Amino acid sequence: MIDPFGRLVSYLRVSVTDRCDFRCVYCMSENMTFLPKKDLLSLEELQRLCGIFVRLGVTKLRITGGEPLVRRDIMSLFRGLGGLLDGGGLDELTVTTNGSMLDRHAGDLAAAGVRRINVSLDTLDPEKFLAITRWGRFDRVMNGLATADAAGLKVKINAVAMKGVNEDELPDMLAWCHARGYDLTLIEVMPMGEVGDHTRLDQYLPLSQVRRQLAARYTLEDIPLNTGGPARYVRVAETGGRLGFITPLTHNFCESCNRVRLTCTGTLYMCLGQDDAVDLRAVLRAHDDDQAVIDAIHAAIAAKPKGHDFVIDRQHHGPAVARHMSVTGG
Repeated sequence: MIDPFGRLVSYLRVSVTDRCDFRCVYCMSENMTFLPKKDLLSLEELQRLCGIFVRLGVTKLRITGGEPLVRRDIMSLFRGLGGLLDGGGLDELTVTTNGSMLDRHAGDLAAAGVRRINVSLDTLDPEKFLAITRWGRFDRVMNGLATADAAGLKVKINAVAMKGVNEDELPDMLAWCHARGYDLTLIEVMPMGEVGDHTRLDQYLPLSQVRRQLAARYTLEDIPLNTGGPARYVRVAETGGRLGFITPLTHNFCESCNRVRLTCTGTLYMCLGQDDAVDLRAVLRAHDDDQAVIDAIHAAIAAKPKGHDFVIDRQHHGPAVARHMSVTGG
């Protein structure tokens, strides 16, 4: 699958639910209205669609949400998709999670073929963690990380950098992650969906500023690592660990974009920050054979835009797109 700008699409992010057991302040409002369950693709439909994408050249699948591990019977999907590894066309099956249910599922994820996971964690301060997530339990996430370690899962921590919230503890978070063998990736706030009383201008912290702050304490060495995602990586000389920067606003990553996003309702978004989309659910349910779905996917890839238009400043402090990050799949 090659888009109009010559980019090979080989990475599919799949949202299996828009629901979450947290209400993070940069992601959603506290009083969310979620999709009716009848609108969601069944797990069997999700597996069928993922299988089609793998046949078309997708080699990396990331399961996201909302919080993917809150979906009922989600492990059956992981087991089914794990069958596409080891010669089935899929090179990697991963998951992004808030960590709240890893204590229950880490072992099953490893058994299904997941080898590494991304865990969203923005602070190591339990009180601040509760303020950011609104509903989260810090101790349960720590227990989940310990369970993931015991299961042999490679962990990467994703932290959203927020002005006046966690910027002072990012150097310590880096040290904590690398001491445990975790990579750390820092992410700029993205203007997606209404988040209640907060504005993105209040939250936005440019990672160029964070990098200068970290460079005062650590030696950061640029490395040509490409994990198939949007992060740019450095090696931290003092720890030997990796640090990633995802910078959709200060330095967008669109020129190398190799990914598309499938929502839990079967809507395929070709860009996180644009509204271009194709309804695959209707096509999937109308045809027992896969050719019509394949044709719809090819048409979607042919319409993939060059990039997003994210801006946060005093003139642009509302959402760039109305849908929340949890709808699109991280």
